[in-house]
Amino acid sequence: MSKKVNILLAEDDNNLGALLQEYLIAKGFETKWEQDGDKALKTFLDGEFDLCLLDVMMPIKDGFTLAKEIRNTDKEVPIIFLTAKSQKDDKIEGFQSGADDYMTKPFSMEELLLRVQAVLRRTSGQKVSVSKQRHFEVGKLKFDYDKRILTGGSSEKKLTSKEADLLKLLCENKNDVLERSVALNRIWKDDSYFNARSMDVYITKLRKYLKEDQSLEIVNMHGRGFKLLEG
Repeated sequence: MSKKVNILLAEDDNNLGALLQEYLIAKGFETKWEQDGDKALKTFLDGEFDLCLLDVMMPIKDGFTLAKEIRNTDKEVPIIFLTAKSQKDDKIEGFQSGADDYMTKPFSMEELLLRVQAVLRRTSGQKVSVSKQRHFEVGKLKFDYDKRILTGGSSEKKLTSKEADLLKLLCENKNDVLERSVALNRIWKDDSYFNARSMDVYITKLRKYLKEDQSLEIVNMHGRGFKLLEG
């Protein structure tokens, strides 16, 4: 029997919170509901959650602050904001706070379920391994992430911050698939079409840099992402 998905729900509205919790439990999710950001953070730190649904306007600690504090301890757990705010700046702040999705009230329960399922599908089984490693050796090349320097033979290349972030993810997941959506959300904080095109440009640049070692190759995994192969 598969383990149930645990959801942390932070919503200060009594009626909506009770309704959401009841609905999610009926759909098979273990759901813990808190009514302010401070209690929600304590609950998160005390438990193990697979997804967080956070209202933005809450007493004591708002959803944006809560999301940032959750991200300080867990870089991976998916976060969906539930809010009456629909301004573009609010959405940008939401994604900068670490959100994977953003739902504007009022919304249907069916839409919420589809969004939850989509975020879980995108993140489960696609966890990018994260290490504290800052220096990498790939083939004959050496990569210093902190200095953003790629060294091969007598050549030395200074990388931009995004080039370095992307190469670090590829190195950490060498010979495994780096999922496109995970890389976009990790580095660009949004997996929009335009950011995807931007990432393709950076991949092309990294391929050029890695040509110093013919045994290295960044392969397109159709419909999924990229894989750094060391032959």
